[in-house]
Amino acid sequence: MMLWPLLVYFALVLVLVAGMLGLSYVLGERRTERATGEPYESGIPPTGSARIRFDVKFYLTAMFFVVFDLEAAFLFAWAVAFRDLGWAGYVEVAIFVGVLLAALIYLWRVGALDWGPGRRGVERRDEGEPTP
Repeated sequence: MMLWPLLVYFALVLVLVAGMLGLSYVLGERRTERATGEPYESGIPPTGSARIRFDVKFYLTAMFFVVFDLEAAFLFAWAVAFRDLGWAGYVEVAIFVGVLLAALIYLWRVGALDWGPGRRGVERRDEGEPTP
């Protein structure tokens, strides 16, 4: 088996990467000013620390966006090849949309999409029930 072309390629890649890093170190600027270490917020002065904790709702929303954005990408690809896929493709995309619809209903039922204050875990009372 001839591994020498792979070894030569690997060696060339290492030489190229090392050369690029070395050149950037030698030719790069070495200025350190007071504003160099400060975060840049699009021209807006930073307020507070960058190490604040976000509520998990922000991360959940980002994950929901990714899931349902990918759904749209798959549906666009399916729509392009609709005539070639036939009924089998239609059934498969119907199952796909059904699973995602079930996931959306589940998220709605458990309150993951509810951003209102104090809504999670609070049961609603009937109109005729007296308040304590």
